[in-house]
Amino acid sequence: MRPAIGRTVHYALTRDDVDLIKRRRDTHPDRAVGNPVTEGDTYPAVIVRVWDDNSVNLRVWLDGTDDLWAPSRHHGTTDEPGTWAWPARV
Repeated sequence: MRPAIGRTVHYALTRDDVDLIKRRRDTHPDRAVGNPVTEGDTYPAVIVRVWDDNSVNLRVWLDGTDDLWAPSRHHGTTDEPGTWAWPARV
């Protein structure tokens, strides 16, 4: 499969993602609240920009009122923080 704008993928959070999310939630609790996040947690994300067959920009849907912009992320597996993967077929 090839990435395309609007496709839903799975994204594994990095330590930097987690720090950013926690900092934002601590700074703006009235606008950004949600369940705790840890490195490696996997969330659905929508592709918002395609750079090539491997690299995309993502909008990650967190379990809360906020989301995360994840630019220039590479295809991998959900076992690799900072990478995106196609959802398993069910």
